[in-house]
Amino acid sequence: MRFAELADVYARLEATKARLEMRHLLAGLLRPLKGRELEEALYLSQGLLRPEYEGVELGVADSLARRAVALASGEEEAAVGRAARLSGDLGRTAEELLGRARRLAADEPLDVRDVYAAMRAIAAAAGEGSQEQKVQRLVTLLGRASPLEAKYLVRFVLGTLRVGVREMTILDALNEAFADGSKESRLRIEAAFNLSSDLGLVAVTLAGGDVAALAKIGLEVGRPVRPMLAERETTLEAVLERMGGRAALEIKYDGLRVQAHVPRDGPVRLFSRRLEEISAQFPELGPELARAIRSPPAIVEGECVPVDLDTDEIQPFQDVSRRRGRKHDLAKVQEEIPVRLFLFDVLLADGVPVYGLDFAARRARLEQLVRPTERVHLATQRIVEDVEAAKEFLDESIAAGGEGVMAKSLKPESAYRAGARGYWWIKYKRDYTVGLADSIDGVVVGGFHGRGRRAGRFGAFLLAVYDPAKDRFESFTKVGSGFDDAALAEMPHRLERWASEEPPANVASGITPDRWFRPGLVLEVRGAELTLSPVHRAALGAVRAGAGLALRFPRFTGRYRTDKGPTDATTAHELLEMYRKQVRQAAPTADEDPGAS
Repeated sequence: MRFAELADVYARLEATKARLEMRHLLAGLLRPLKGRELEEALYLSQGLLRPEYEGVELGVADSLARRAVALASGEEEAAVGRAARLSGDLGRTAEELLGRARRLAADEPLDVRDVYAAMRAIAAAAGEGSQEQKVQRLVTLLGRASPLEAKYLVRFVLGTLRVGVREMTILDALNEAFADGSKESRLRIEAAFNLSSDLGLVAVTLAGGDVAALAKIGLEVGRPVRPMLAERETTLEAVLERMGGRAALEIKYDGLRVQAHVPRDGPVRLFSRRLEEISAQFPELGPELARAIRSPPAIVEGECVPVDLDTDEIQPFQDVSRRRGRKHDLAKVQEEIPVRLFLFDVLLADGVPVYGLDFAARRARLEQLVRPTERVHLATQRIVEDVEAAKEFLDESIAAGGEGVMAKSLKPESAYRAGARGYWWIKYKRDYTVGLADSIDGVVVGGFHGRGRRAGRFGAFLLAVYDPAKDRFESFTKVGSGFDDAALAEMPHRLERWASEEPPANVASGITPDRWFRPGLVLEVRGAELTLSPVHRAALGAVRAGAGLALRFPRFTGRYRTDKGPTDATTAHELLEMYRKQVRQAAPTADEDPGAS
């Protein structure tokens, strides 16, 4: 396939906000492709070179990309920088400059494999002289590219493709391109993706056979599974009622969720909730897990929490978050912030998949599998059959440093549902019983210029929740409280990579911020309650026609959810359930509500 065909589809995707049209465009693009070419085109369309969990990065900074554009176009680098600042998009600048430049026609048009191979080479360049190698390879590509192709090549290397394609839309497109388009087929395609976390593998398997061929995709040590997620309830009575009167309660540890892959031989690999490999940040856990797991290969899940090893007391989440992304002084940070992993589930044991077993059977298998060590424990659990027993365990959980309890169904149908959220698992915190004390994980989609002492920087941010059914992010609040001066000064740097001159195609909001951001950064916020709003779009029309949900008196907790990607944030459905369950439902209108605008 010519890369020009891919670039043309990208341009058409960028020009539409209609998800159905996006699905048709993607399906038409992918349908004629097979094997490696299909896989490469699909990864490129996601802005990736390999599945996200492999962490393959190009390592091309803005300065390198500007230099490559300057060399390819014959312009001064300073002029390229000025033009890019004006347009807000170096890709668009490259398109304009290369469109004006006098260039010889390329000997051979670019095809998808040319681009993919060059991008892999750019990613692989390392060591002395690697930056120059990256620039020269990009210059060579740009020299062969049309202006439109150049636009998307530059955006790709900067990680800002901006075509609005997300995983759910791609799954819909695969169903249309290679299956019968039915709901049943769509569910089976998504199930294969949830087990493999690899859209390229799913696409190639589906295109090479049919939906039935997806059954060949199973668990593989080293390839993370999309995690099963929990719902919320506001009372322990409601929790037990959901569970049929009997449930397994576990301490709800406030830590970092970890999926550990323990091979028969070789290093243990750790993945975060958003499927990033974090093995290097917790090097002490690998050897501990190798000793703790009696029958590898295995895949287990747990919560990594900071602890005081002298007292065994659990420390605040902020402590363990300081270890995220650390590359230096690891021995020192291990000593300063020791951690313990509390295992709560098993998906693979002794090389045998067990995720299809009911939860009670999985817990029994986990207990057989794990030999506790100083740093690897089993999550504390108790089976309860009445509210008094549940309350007693809740008190014990709080006393042990937990933030509440996780309730897990013991019904025969309680298999591990990868990538799904449901009432098979329910999280409950003590403070759910007072107003809306639960936190919400919101995605930053906009920024507002500050006033007064905040002049010259952002003073507030527009947050959104994710609606997986519509594959879009819907605004629910504007938050400025909770940020100190240091946090406000840091926010532009945290958000820079997601800056957008135009409203992102996958964002819905009745409010226009001073600066748009593509969904990327997740913040934890709290508020007094949820109200109806005529300007926010979260769960629009679910309670009243023309009204969405808004968080009243929002406040940033200081917690950046770096363990979550944008689609892992609170969902519109969760927000709606929180609205329905909050104690005080006689909420003020948005006109009276300072947090709803």
